[in-house]
Amino acid sequence: MLGSFGGSSSHEVDVDVDADQDNSSPPPNVYLHHHHHQIQPRANFAASPSLQMRQLLISCAELISRSDLSAAHRLISILSSNSSPYGDSTERLVHQFTRALSLRLTRYTAAAAASTSIITTIAGRDDALVQSSYLSLNQVTPYIRFSQLTANQAILEAIDGAHHAIHILDFDIMHGVQWPPLMQAVAERYPLPTLRITGTGSDLEILRRTGDRLAKFAHSLGLRFQFHPLILLPGEDPISVASSVLLLPDETLAVNCVHYLHRLLRDRDRLALFLHRIKAMSPRVLTVAEREANHNHPIFQQRFLEAVDHYAAVFDSLEATLPPNSRERLAVEQIWFGREIADIVAAEGENRRERHERFRSWEVMLRSTGFGNIPLSPFALSQAKLLLRLHYPSEGYQLHIINDSFFLGWQNHPLFSVSSWH
Repeated sequence: MLGSFGGSSSHEVDVDVDADQDNSSPPPNVYLHHHHHQIQPRANFAASPSLQMRQLLISCAELISRSDLSAAHRLISILSSNSSPYGDSTERLVHQFTRALSLRLTRYTAAAAASTSIITTIAGRDDALVQSSYLSLNQVTPYIRFSQLTANQAILEAIDGAHHAIHILDFDIMHGVQWPPLMQAVAERYPLPTLRITGTGSDLEILRRTGDRLAKFAHSLGLRFQFHPLILLPGEDPISVASSVLLLPDETLAVNCVHYLHRLLRDRDRLALFLHRIKAMSPRVLTVAEREANHNHPIFQQRFLEAVDHYAAVFDSLEATLPPNSRERLAVEQIWFGREIADIVAAEGENRRERHERFRSWEVMLRSTGFGNIPLSPFALSQAKLLLRLHYPSEGYQLHIINDSFFLGWQNHPLFSVSSWH
């Protein structure tokens, strides 16, 4: 079921996933409003134990901000004893944020040596587990698939008419799960173009395995295909890496930045230069997917409030769509989202990577570097609706259109945005 997120805009369109089947469903309650980053608690949590636990979390964050460490320790002990990774959505949310607050508290109690230790703790999870949790995330939630499916459709429409060669530059390709559906669509075109994908990542072995899988799939389709791995380490300047990409004169270029650009927000000037560099490459399209949240606020307490609000909606969606004993949900919450929460809450300065900002910020940045928004098509909308209806048939998922871009959320709370630029 799709509807309004509770905001107001002259360019908003409400979409109902079930409009083709049933127009009698009652409109969802509006739980959340954002006005100048002020967060209001959801009405259905009023005077409930769930709200009380969230308020205790916020109180603990305030104590740490005031350096009242002994009181914060006592409150963390209370929160730990009243939360669990196996409880309901609120208990699981509180568990993850309590762990993150405990890590942040370590920064104050272990002095300078703690900074390196904390970052090791956040980033040091077994890489195979992190990769596995990403694949689980892609399977059990619509968020990644929605982003990739919508970006694919924007790319396919932008490169329509490219009869000779198509080149996709994908920043942080991960396992390349985005590309087989696009490859199938390209293989149906006549005359058959060649497809080249340049994928960046920090692990050369994963990049090679990804390239091998994509090459085998392309061969099964009869598609002429090349894959070029490009190492881009965390903290490495993406401008120089982008400058090393081989561009051929007969290729139509598409640049894909799905859940990538927020990592560059630690230096806005360098991000602007990176976007200028992408613009200079003259891509037919730039696809962008990001979280609809502000986890980049310089004030810790405000960032913490935003994070609790955002991940509460995420955990609620997992609660409603997966069984209580789901191992996939446990992995996604503890490993993937747990790592993000720890980064947002415990890390500071150059060490913090998860710097999500809302679509309006990205819109300003992209326009200021010369990009213009390309409206996502009615067919892309139909695909997004079909994805939710067939694979995630819960009335809680919401699709919204603002400024020709798509927003996916849960219970009137926008969580992810996808947009297309030229």
